[in-house]
Amino acid sequence: MKPDLSLKIAGVKLRNPVIAASGTFGYGREYQGLLDISRLGAICSKGLTLKPRPGNQGRRIYETPSGMMNSIGLENPGIAYFIENELPHLRKLGPAVIANLSGSTVDEYVMGGKLLNNSSVDMIELNISCPNVKAGGMAFGLEPKTAAAVTGQVRKAAYSKPLMVKLSPNAPDLLAVARACIDAGADALSLINTIKAMAIDIDRREPVFEMTSAGLSGPAIRPIALRMVWELYEVVRVPIVGIGGIASASDALEFLLAGAVAVQVGSATFAHPPLMNEIIDGISGYMQRMGIDRLSKLSIR
Repeated sequence: MKPDLSLKIAGVKLRNPVIAASGTFGYGREYQGLLDISRLGAICSKGLTLKPRPGNQGRRIYETPSGMMNSIGLENPGIAYFIENELPHLRKLGPAVIANLSGSTVDEYVMGGKLLNNSSVDMIELNISCPNVKAGGMAFGLEPKTAAAVTGQVRKAAYSKPLMVKLSPNAPDLLAVARACIDAGADALSLINTIKAMAIDIDRREPVFEMTSAGLSGPAIRPIALRMVWELYEVVRVPIVGIGGIASASDALEFLLAGAVAVQVGSATFAHPPLMNEIIDGISGYMQRMGIDRLSKLSIR
C-alpha cells in the first residue's frame, strides 16, 4: 500500500506536504499543462498587497552560482482583484489555497487581512520578510516587537482564517521573532524567505539592481534554511513549513526529517516545472522503502 502523505496545518487539510511557494507559481494559471497541479498539497499565491503594485524598476532577476537573486518588488494586481479574478480559478485547481499577504503599513496588512477573511482562501501566509521592497515587508519581521504587532493585528482582522507567518532569515534573533509571532496569534510558521544579497556589474561599475540589494534563493541557501528549521523546531510547538533551495525529493525529505510538517518549493520550478510532482513521488517512494506508512511518522525529531 502507498503511504499516507496527507496532513493538516492549523486545521487545513493537505493531500501531501508539497506546496508551491509564493512568488514562484503565479496564481496557478502559468503552470497549467506543465505539471499535474491537482496533485499538489497547496498553492501559495504570489505576494498580495491591499492596492496594486507595479513592482521594482530595472533588472529583476540575476543568476548566481547555485541560485538566483530577485528584486520583483511584490508586483501584484491587489487583493480585491485577486479575490474576484484569480481566486475562483485557483479554487478549481484542487490544492488548498494559501494567500500570501504583504503590506507597507500595519493598516494595509489589517485591511488586506479583512478582505481575505471574507474570501474562500484556506489560509493566510503573513509575509513580514520580503527583502526587496522599499517599505514594510522585511522591516516588520526583523524585530520581535514589530513582528508581534503586525501579527496580532492581522490575527484580529482575519479571525476566521488560519494564520501562518513567513519568517526572515535576516532577523538578528529569528527564534525571538518566532516566539513573538506565536504569542501574537500565529498558528504556523514558514521559513525561510530569501536572504538579503547583492551583485555588482563590473562593466557598468554599479550594482546590478536599482535597489542595490535583492533576495537570494536556490540550492545555495538550503543548508542555512535547514539549520534554521531544525533550531526553530526545538523551541516552538506550532507547525513549521520549510522553504529554501529545495530541488529534489531528497532536499524535501531533509526538511521533513528535521521537523517541518510540509515544504514549499520555489525557484527550482523555473528550470524544471514538473519537479513538485516528482518530489511527491520521491517522498512516497522513500517512505515505502523505509516502511513508514504515514507522514506523521517521518520526522526524526
